[in-house]
Amino acid sequence: MNSNFIEELKWRGILHDVMPGTEELLNKEMTTGYIGFDPTADSLHVGSLAQIMTLVRFQLAGHKPLALVGGATGMVGDPSGKSSERNLLDADTLNENIEGIKKQLQQFLNFDCGENSAELVNNYDWFKNYSFLDFIRDAGKHITVNYMMAKDSVKNRINGDTGMSFTEFSYQLIQGYDFYHLWKEKNCKIQMGGSDQWGNITTGTEFIRRKASGEAFALTTQLIKKSDGTKFGKSESGNIWLDRKKTSPYKFYQFWLNVSDEDSKTYIRIFTLLSQSEIEELETKHNAAPHERHLQKALAKEITIRVHSEEDFNDAVATGEFLFKAKAEDVSNLDAAKFEKLLSGIDTFEISKNELSNPVNIIALLVEKAEVFPSNNEARKMVTGNAVSINKIKVIDANTLIELSQFNNQTYLLVSKGKKENYLIKLI
Repeated sequence: MNSNFIEELKWRGILHDVMPGTEELLNKEMTTGYIGFDPTADSLHVGSLAQIMTLVRFQLAGHKPLALVGGATGMVGDPSGKSSERNLLDADTLNENIEGIKKQLQQFLNFDCGENSAELVNNYDWFKNYSFLDFIRDAGKHITVNYMMAKDSVKNRINGDTGMSFTEFSYQLIQGYDFYHLWKEKNCKIQMGGSDQWGNITTGTEFIRRKASGEAFALTTQLIKKSDGTKFGKSESGNIWLDRKKTSPYKFYQFWLNVSDEDSKTYIRIFTLLSQSEIEELETKHNAAPHERHLQKALAKEITIRVHSEEDFNDAVATGEFLFKAKAEDVSNLDAAKFEKLLSGIDTFEISKNELSNPVNIIALLVEKAEVFPSNNEARKMVTGNAVSINKIKVIDANTLIELSQFNNQTYLLVSKGKKENYLIKLI
């Protein structure tokens, strides 16, 4: 083995629970293990990164990772951590989502390195021809209702306001069968996941024991939270996605660059492959000069390059530097090509040139046409409060008119809202 997988998770502060005997198994032999990913969208978001990195570390420790994309379970819906039942997806949508997720997983895992090459599996492949009657006969009889009802994910929903459908109730049995199938067909001996998956995972180990008198193991990692108690992985505009079409590399980079000092110390252990000594050295530098944000910069660089590319990272840094330091003349001196390359990563609103044939009031432009602000009142308050700039020139009069000549090359207008939010208005 290249490293001790359990010890690696421990010093990084991410290990939550592990079934007795798991560490002994991993230290004894190359082991096949899997983590499931839910295809509810055609991209994973940063909330999935902890589990992706768990599989990466599993492979680097010399073991064989399986990434299960749940084409079948995606049709059912996992009740773990949910307060209500979600909408079920049709087969075509699920297939599109699965293809998108597969491409992203291939950026992290090595699928061509010999004995411990990663594999992608889809549980729809073994469920698509499995009849309901065959399933409840072959699988249902091995797990009692009492056992399933004892799981926290089930109890919380049944005792809640919305209850639980039979569809969702069956989820843990289907996931348990997944583990059995991979144990039988792929010699997969361990399932991993977030701590909210412990109940589903141990149903699988119990199913293997009861149906085949086999032995399998379970490991869970900490659920990622922010130090202020808010949900990790979301910004004001929603989820932070791994797909550049949903979250630009610049916004992705900025998400990590702007995490708190406390969170950066946690995240750099969880989301990067930097060694313990490298991280401790960064922490020493950071503590000596917190304003330099050494931890955040290292964290943002590592993850942006891994998810996107080094070129995207360099572009994101250049964009941030420009937005932070540029003056009005810097904006006016940019030609259209440079403007688009440098600022394409920020939120962009497109409006017709015809709408600027006559000057437009700034409030109307930023609310009705570009939706920079949700209401006239908020826009007016921010403008008169000296918090809005157009092409790096402060605007304090709510009656200001914006005309075509103010657009760089009659195409772009840079709107800054406060110190950190920037928007592009593009004329088409």
